[in-house]
Amino acid sequence: MRPVLLVPGGTGQLGRELVALAPPGTGVRAPGHAELDLTDGGAVAAAVAGFAADARAEGRCPIVVNAAAYTAVDAAETDAAAAFAVNARGPALLAAACAAHDVPLLHVSTDAVFAGDASRPYEVDDPAGPASVYGRSKLAGERAVLESAAAAWVIRTSWVYGAHGENFVRAMLRLAAGDAELSVVDDQCAAPTWSADLAAGLLELAARVAGGTPPRGVVLHCTGGGGTSRFALARAVFEELGADPRRVRPCTTAEFPRPAPRPAYSVLSRASWRAAGLTPPRHWRRALSAAVPAIASGEAADRRAMGSKPTSASRGNRGRSEAANAYSKKTLPSPADSV
Repeated sequence: MRPVLLVPGGTGQLGRELVALAPPGTGVRAPGHAELDLTDGGAVAAAVAGFAADARAEGRCPIVVNAAAYTAVDAAETDAAAAFAVNARGPALLAAACAAHDVPLLHVSTDAVFAGDASRPYEVDDPAGPASVYGRSKLAGERAVLESAAAAWVIRTSWVYGAHGENFVRAMLRLAAGDAELSVVDDQCAAPTWSADLAAGLLELAARVAGGTPPRGVVLHCTGGGGTSRFALARAVFEELGADPRRVRPCTTAEFPRPAPRPAYSVLSRASWRAAGLTPPRHWRRALSAAVPAIASGEAADRRAMGSKPTSASRGNRGRSEAANAYSKKTLPSPADSV
């Protein structure tokens, strides 16, 4: 049976990739927050009910892919209520609606549910121990989904970046176009994940679920291969653009403290993804080589559309970002650390 997807958070970087990469025959409804507020129980119930009815009337398999999240990691430290509303209550409401209408749910989560003090990649069944409010809110969302009556899978990922929205790689890309030096933390390690590769993995999983051959494991890890530091990632972006990577200098997290603690090491093992018979995303460095030209061309198109008006970056970086600031002493706006 062909799947049709409902993607809350559909206007974000992952949601937009799901729309762009969906194969012929796979329908996608991708409402943003303005269209579907996950904290509104009535709206969530109505959206899932209508979606399920329409899909089945067309002879399709309805599947919900939850790409919505509160990702302002530092802001969450002083606004836990907002983080838990979106990241915990929202998934609980969504799972209840999916259970009521027999709709499978794929829920996207994060490496931040772990303490980040491991010496090897985290397996799906390793004990959780989030250090930040953001991580605790995402863990609460995972548990709400898994404890519901819905047929549900939790897919953890890390350091997501792409052509849409503000993210670390886009920030580094813009900085590389200038001539300033910057310092980036070198003691936080995880696996960068291109949103296009993550979307491809989720679409493969959705096709498996719709085809009646879902994986047995209900928690899966889907990230880019390998692992690296923020510093090395920033240098790699500069290298891809032909900029001097020596302009990027290492610093420690202690030298650049932020309100929310970040995991020192949160590489996720992809054994669960392979065991499910799913295609692992490519190594992070190969993905970056493919992603940077795509992101750069999008940036150029945006500038042309704006009539070459200066961005906040070229006006002296007045729009300082939470996520990029969490890793660099000179960066651009970027509201999210990860999905």
